[in-house]
Amino acid sequence: MSGQSPVTVLVVDDEPHIGRIIRTRLEQDGFRVLLAEHGPEALALLQAEPDVALLVLDLMLPGMSGIDVLRTVREDTRWAALPCIVLTAAGQDAQLRDAESLGAAEIMTKPFSPRGLLGRVRRYTGRDAAPREASAGEFPPGGSPTIGAEATDGSRPSLP
Repeated sequence: MSGQSPVTVLVVDDEPHIGRIIRTRLEQDGFRVLLAEHGPEALALLQAEPDVALLVLDLMLPGMSGIDVLRTVREDTRWAALPCIVLTAAGQDAQLRDAESLGAAEIMTKPFSPRGLLGRVRRYTGRDAAPREASAGEFPPGGSPTIGAEATDGSRPSLP
């Protein structure tokens, strides 16, 4: 990416350790990462940083839910087309349907693979990697494959 400014990704997660893990992985790949721990902070960062190329959004946030954040984003013409990867715990089917109806580009269930998330971030920011590197189901040899308790790629099929 020499000669270019880095692509900016806004990560919204109320669990600071998850935000730090995501930020570290994305920054290692050359992304600029903004972190927010709640909805109003995320919206303020979007106002202040017009070059955000992708939103990575947890649904379970204190106060203002991720669904409310995504709805607000979609209602503003400046951000209506902003790609959004939703992160969520399993068992939130109604919220997942809401996220899909609001145009979430992808939904990943926690626990998820940081490498799988990186592949998706690359895809939605136009920085696709080689197919093997972007594969969500592959993990670094000897590394911890997921954020969370079990080994999973974190992808979730579309809901009926």
